Amino acid sequence: MCPADVMERKGVASRCVTSTSYSARGKLSREAISPGATFKKNKKRRRALGILKSRSSGHLCDSGSNLPAPAPVQVGKDSFGSDYIENLKQNDISTEFTYQTQDAATGTASIIVNNEGQNIIIIVAGANLLLNTEDLKKAATTINKAKVMICQLEITPEISLEALTMAHSNGVKTLFNPAPAIADLDPRFYTLSDVFCCNETEAEILTGLAVGSPADAGKAALVLMERGCHVVIVTLGAEGCVMLSQTEPVPKHIPTEKVKPVDTTGAGDSFVGALAFYLAYYPHLSLEEMLKRSNFIAAVSVQAAGTQSSYPYKKDLPLDLF
Repeated sequence: MCPADVMERKGVASRCVTSTSYSARGKLSREAISPGATFKKNKKRRRALGILKSRSSGHLCDSGSNLPAPAPVQVGKDSFGSDYIENLKQNDISTEFTYQTQDAATGTASIIVNNEGQNIIIIVAGANLLLNTEDLKKAATTINKAKVMICQLEITPEISLEALTMAHSNGVKTLFNPAPAIADLDPRFYTLSDVFCCNETEAEILTGLAVGSPADAGKAALVLMERGCHVVIVTLGAEGCVMLSQTEPVPKHIPTEKVKPVDTTGAGDSFVGALAFYLAYYPHLSLEEMLKRSNFIAAVSVQAAGTQSSYPYKKDLPLDLF
C-alpha cells in the first residue's frame, strides 16, 4: 500500500452507530444514534468543504502489488456508494469485494473543523454494519495471501475479530486500530494484533488511564501490553507517538515535525495506512524508523483540508521516505 493511496479509516469494525467528538487534547464524546438513521448530503457543500465523507470497511496490502487491495466492503446503493466505488477505481484499487446494498445507506461522517484545524465527527455507520461472515469467506483467498491486514471498529466487532483471526491464522501481519474505541473490547483483539495502534483518547477508553503526555501514553501502552499485545503504538497528534513492544519493553517517544494544521481529520488514518505500507514493503526498517516516516506523512496530511483529499501522493513526498 502506497501512503499516497491510503484510504479513509481502513479496517473492520463498530458495534453501534456513534456520534464521536474529538478536540485537540480533550476527551472523546460518544453518543448512540439509531442504526436505521439515514444521512442526507448537500452535494455542493460536500465538494466545496469536504465535510462529508463515505466510510469504508477494510483494506489489506496485497502481496502482488504496491496498491491496497480492499477487504470486503459494504456500501449503500446510493450516490455516496457509487462515488466511493468510482474513487477506488480512479486510484487503481480493485472493487472485486465491494458490494452495494439496498438495505442501508452508505456509511457517512459529518466533519466540522475549527480555526485550529481540530475536528468534531459524527459517524453514521449505515451499510458498514451489514458486512458479514459470508462476505469475508468470499475474500478469504485474497486475505490469506496478503502481507498486512488493517482492521478497526467501524463494522461489527464480531466481523472485525473474524477477519483478524482469518489473517492471523494464515501468517498475515495484522494491524489493529481500535477506533471508535469500546471499553469492553474482546480480549482476543489484543492477542491477534501484531501491531495494536490507538490514539490517546482510545487509549484512555481502553485502559481507564488519563493520557495527556508521552509519559502517560507509555503507562497506558504498558497496560495494553499486559493484555497480550505484541507491539503497542499510541499516537499523540502533534506530539508524535509512543511505541512499546515485547522485544523493546520500555516505552519510547517518537516526536514528529511541528506544523500548522489546517484540518486534522483523517491524520490517524494517514498514519495507520503509512505504517501498513512500511510493514508490507519495507520490513527491513526498524519499527522506530517506520513510525518516524508515518509521523511525517500524517503531518503532511493535516496541512490540507479534507480526509482522503488531504493524503499526499508518493510523487509529492520526499524520496528519502522510500
